[in-house]
Amino acid sequence: MSDVYAVRRGLLRDRCAAVGSAAALVSRPANVRYLAGGAPPGAVLLLGPDEDVLLCPGEPTGDPAEGRTDDQLRVSSLPATDGDPAVAAADLAGASGAETLAVEEHHLTVARHRAMGSVAPRLRLADLGATVEQLRVVKDEEEIACLRIAAEITDQALGELLESILVGRTERHLALELERRLVDHGADGPAFATSVATGPNSGQGRHRPSDRRVEEGDFLSVCLGANYRGYRCEIGRTFVIGTTPADWQIELYDLVFAAQRAGREALVPGAAYRDVDRAARHLLDSAGHGGGLAPWTGHGVGLEIDEDPQLAPAAMGKLDACVPVTVEPGVHLPGRGGVRIDDTLVVRPEADGGPELLTITTKELLAL
Repeated sequence: MSDVYAVRRGLLRDRCAAVGSAAALVSRPANVRYLAGGAPPGAVLLLGPDEDVLLCPGEPTGDPAEGRTDDQLRVSSLPATDGDPAVAAADLAGASGAETLAVEEHHLTVARHRAMGSVAPRLRLADLGATVEQLRVVKDEEEIACLRIAAEITDQALGELLESILVGRTERHLALELERRLVDHGADGPAFATSVATGPNSGQGRHRPSDRRVEEGDFLSVCLGANYRGYRCEIGRTFVIGTTPADWQIELYDLVFAAQRAGREALVPGAAYRDVDRAARHLLDSAGHGGGLAPWTGHGVGLEIDEDPQLAPAAMGKLDACVPVTVEPGVHLPGRGGVRIDDTLVVRPEADGGPELLTITTKELLAL
């Protein structure tokens, strides 16, 4: 993988050179990990005119969850008394003769930006913008393999929960059990805070689990994902508890399922982000649920659970092959509950079989 990280850093260096910057400072943790292989807490990456350096606040712990740092990088560990690695990086860049340092202004605080300017007053700080995030959008096959394993772990954890007794247990208890099962099956941890929503809470996006207990006849909505080697996936499913679904539950489920299928089928290279959103949103809007829909139908996943692209009505851009995204429409009826169906997929051309579905737990409306 070292060559992969070196190539990524080379691409960033080329983009910086094109705008007149011979050095760049990457501070956003996911971006550091993308370029360096590992990202100890608080570490920053300096792409200098002479060498690349990973500056860490103290010695790296070696925790596998932080990733493995590229062997080609020099790692500089700062004593705790030496302060901010970003400030130390600016000092190092200035001392190496760099005139301009591109920084991630969207991540740096004003205080850090000022401190960097104070230690290297002759160094011009320019905005790197979202350059690294843009590089991260299209995944290589090794990244996709990590996402595929994350999805397998997530499917396993969810499948085991569905085989257990659910009535009488709280949303909070079920969420904690799911997160434990993720780790048991090899995840570094949950990709995000697991959501379990029952009864009138079901169908809400990112519902925070409460002490409400599962009851017969409830809709049960679950949204979870595994973090495997830094890569994060997402799955969401809705079930009925203990009885034959009511007519309104079947009707609502079928509607959301149709919308989710339309969104999945729209995932082709060259499709506009907004068109994927429209494919799913149109069905729900036409059925009278437009007012309560989420502002997006899906989003990219990778080293972060919510990254570019955004599949939303006003999103600009078009899909490329090898871009992993979620498709996650949902409808929530206040006081009654609702349905969410969420998958992680990889955009593939039709010649390769179309979108690759990573999360494969059944989408049939099961009565548990």
